Amino acid sequence: MATQSSQASTPTSISATHRVRWVIGNWKMNPTLQAAKNLAHSIAEKANQDQSIQHCRVALAPTTLHLISVGAQLGAHQNITLVAQDVASTGPTGAYTGDISADLLKDAGATWTLVGHSERRTLHHEDEIILGAKFKAALIAGLGVIWCVGETLAEREAGSAIDVVTAQIQAHADILASIAPEQLIVAYEPVWAIGTGKTASPEDAQQMHAALRQVLANIRADLILTSLLYGGSVKSDNARLLAQCPDIDGALVGGASLDADSFLQIAQAFDVA
Repeated sequence: MATQSSQASTPTSISATHRVRWVIGNWKMNPTLQAAKNLAHSIAEKANQDQSIQHCRVALAPTTLHLISVGAQLGAHQNITLVAQDVASTGPTGAYTGDISADLLKDAGATWTLVGHSERRTLHHEDEIILGAKFKAALIAGLGVIWCVGETLAEREAGSAIDVVTAQIQAHADILASIAPEQLIVAYEPVWAIGTGKTASPEDAQQMHAALRQVLANIRADLILTSLLYGGSVKSDNARLLAQCPDIDGALVGGASLDADSFLQIAQAFDVA
């Protein structure tokens, strides 16, 4: 993909060592319960045995049905965090059939939740009003938010990718103005790269992350420390190149997170002090 012009030029060399690196496995609507338990156990066991991941936080986002079971498999592994894939905008409890509130997710063991994943934006038609309500509900309950942003192929080819993606941040400047950096992770996922095998070039991914970091810093200076992740067909063979980009602090991993070895290899790629 062609590189686009950007105003972003951030002083990341000073702050990079203070940002938390994350590799998060988003299992989406996979797998069955026993397979999920086996996978979580395998990831935790291999991470314990290897001890090669010291500077990168690892997290898993199973289906809501499997949060408690996966959490039990992770046990006391302090470096693996449980993440919800979505959160309701209502709660903490009430007559909301089918919804799972932030309070219930937290009670199930989750400490973070995804909000705004492209599959929620497109397949479930969640606009910025709905997503903003989810953002607030998660924060009120004490969950950290992994805010997902990204552009379509048509938007990138039109040269508007940076404008589209940064607008998805600026739409919630009121919330971001009062959030602590440690409550927020931003995941950039070009929609055209999710599940397609296509990946943004390291140059394009870095350019977008630099633009996002600048937008966050403009909202509030200390948000320059926000962890920024890349998502979109991340695999063990491209993770090291992405990890070398100064503004990319980790990865939101889809299909490759369903294999313990592949997932941990990605985490090792981002395990930089």
